[in-house]
Amino acid sequence: MHSVQILLVQSNPFNALLFPIYHYTPAPLLLRHSSSNNHHHCFGLSQINTTNNHIFSSSSSSSTKLNPKPTTMTSSPSSSSVMRKLDVVSPVPADIDIANSVEPIHISEIAKHLNLTPNHYDLYGKYKAKVLLSVLDELQESKDGYYVVVGGITPTPLGEGKSTTTVGLCQALGAFLHKKVVTCVRQPSQGPTFGIKGGAAGGGYSQVIPMDEFNLHLTGDIHAITASNNLLAAAIDTRIFHESTQSDKALFNRLCPANKEGKRSFSDVMFRRLKKLGISKTNPDDLTPEEVNKFARLDIDPESITWRRVMDINDRFLRKITVGQGPDEKGMVRETAFDISVASEIMAVLALTTSLADMRERLGKMVIGNSKSGDPVTADDLGVGGALTVLMKDAIHPTLMQTLEGTPVLVHAGPFANIAHGNSSIVADKIALKLVGPGGFVVTEAGFGADIGTEKFMNIKCRYSGLTPQCAIIVATIRALKMHGGGPAVVAGKPLDHAYLTENVALVEAGCVNLARHVLNSKAYGANVIVAINKFSTDTESELNAVRKAALDAGAYDAVICSHHAHGGRGAVDLGIAVQKACENATQPLKFLYPLDAGIKEKIEAIAKSYGASGVEYSEQAEKKIEMYTKQGFSGLPICMAKTQYSFSDNAAAKGAPTGFILPIRDVRASIGAGFIYPLVGTMSTMPGLPTRPCFYDIDLDTTTGKVIGLS
Repeated sequence: MHSVQILLVQSNPFNALLFPIYHYTPAPLLLRHSSSNNHHHCFGLSQINTTNNHIFSSSSSSSTKLNPKPTTMTSSPSSSSVMRKLDVVSPVPADIDIANSVEPIHISEIAKHLNLTPNHYDLYGKYKAKVLLSVLDELQESKDGYYVVVGGITPTPLGEGKSTTTVGLCQALGAFLHKKVVTCVRQPSQGPTFGIKGGAAGGGYSQVIPMDEFNLHLTGDIHAITASNNLLAAAIDTRIFHESTQSDKALFNRLCPANKEGKRSFSDVMFRRLKKLGISKTNPDDLTPEEVNKFARLDIDPESITWRRVMDINDRFLRKITVGQGPDEKGMVRETAFDISVASEIMAVLALTTSLADMRERLGKMVIGNSKSGDPVTADDLGVGGALTVLMKDAIHPTLMQTLEGTPVLVHAGPFANIAHGNSSIVADKIALKLVGPGGFVVTEAGFGADIGTEKFMNIKCRYSGLTPQCAIIVATIRALKMHGGGPAVVAGKPLDHAYLTENVALVEAGCVNLARHVLNSKAYGANVIVAINKFSTDTESELNAVRKAALDAGAYDAVICSHHAHGGRGAVDLGIAVQKACENATQPLKFLYPLDAGIKEKIEAIAKSYGASGVEYSEQAEKKIEMYTKQGFSGLPICMAKTQYSFSDNAAAKGAPTGFILPIRDVRASIGAGFIYPLVGTMSTMPGLPTRPCFYDIDLDTTTGKVIGLS
């Protein structure tokens, strides 16, 4: 018989989700009703009405139904509610098997317990919904909850479990500590899902579900970004083509055609270019020949174009392509490339925007290259900014999902963590902070190690959002610390060396220099720092205690051993308690690493210093770009350093906490619409390739049940 375990507790709607959840396990279980006098009552499966969501107690003829039916957007009141509890088994099954064993709660119930009515969201099937930005308008006077960011130590290629820790912590806060909580995470790219990394829904008993929907398509945001990006790419090449084949007069007449009455007018987007050119005239017929030339001819330098086409699949053979080879393109051939969709600047715009109007401005300001005279050419210059916004109008709304234990999740945006800032969206965080209210928690994850993800979260995301985190978590593993202490190389797809499977406290202690630097760097921003030690089955008590001591010695507010992968929220309860204390005792304001009015080089060097570098070396190309961006008026933007995630330095093989190195800046590029300049430290691939044995070998569909199998 399939079985279900449900726990009745006194809590609030954020923690309380009244849907009987079936656990597909062979061992029969009992329903446990925890009353105020701690007596336990056992119920059979037949005593649960799964259709109407009633729970019937054999000790009472009455039924309990959780249905607060909120009528206004207010702070969530406390209520008697039912939370899903997991029936964990050991060894931990495959992620997809765990995800498939739990029937998700209908998303309308998740929304209801966030006090969201159907007017506040659009359903995308049974288990996903888009939360509308109008929620922010309704709650603008409400106070925020606590804000927590999850970073990590410098990782191995296997990852150290930041996503799993983020989800596990939220399950602990909501399902066990009865706090209002929302998880805010990035949407994963399909490229790694079918490639070598797999999905990004967390793992073990700490996952976002439905896991297959989370990792594949979701609500179509990445597809919208792909379409928007490629529309702009098409506009660029088309404009160059038409300018090369037409006179100023012919070009202008086609851009501003006469209507049936013979009158011509500018479209709304054209006034943006006119304003940029300093032309105040509103009638096309009033422009002088010189003004017609300036307005109609963008004169894009093909060599300066930085905008590429994108797709959400790993394909190494698109890293360098030639376009314009068709006979109708009249020799307009140029070399370009594809990026993966999440590397598009439009993704970074989505993540950093604060409103629909702000997104419209950012999309229009995106620079695609320069004119031959050196002036930046924008999407609005090409007349496409408004159309891009139309394609993105639904993508701006965060997607509501749930964890295995029924706590709410907002999934939104998924920018690269090297050439972009690697954090989920500002709007999702802002909505979540209002929904949880004072005393509640919003936990979000920053990509890669804390030297990259947390640094960009603080210096880029928090600058634009105006939000201040009270707690910064650093996820650490014994495995990664042994690597930093001098252990053998960790290679994805290969078995771990014996050194990682047996106790070696000295190796762990040697590697803690990496952890210590991350703690010091994160503390500098003013947040209380907690180290979450993600426990593996091969870790020993002595090794775990060594890490905890090193973390506290480095100045961490606390260091907690966690087993959320194996036990779900129950394995992160101590972490949740520590996070609550850290947030309640946070007193410091947010301190940025550099002021925005500093020069581009000064900002780069401030970040390099946090890595342990003794200096910065700029290539000739980088020097020219810095000079160009300064001249164009972009020097006041924050810096988004693009470097390897596998070391504090530019050398991925330099483990631990290297010092005294010179950080080389190979090139400097800009995402003007998103709002940052990104120096390149070494070579960055923006189109991953597929390995010899990609993940897709294991992915299939059970055609009997319709369930996805083999997804990791």
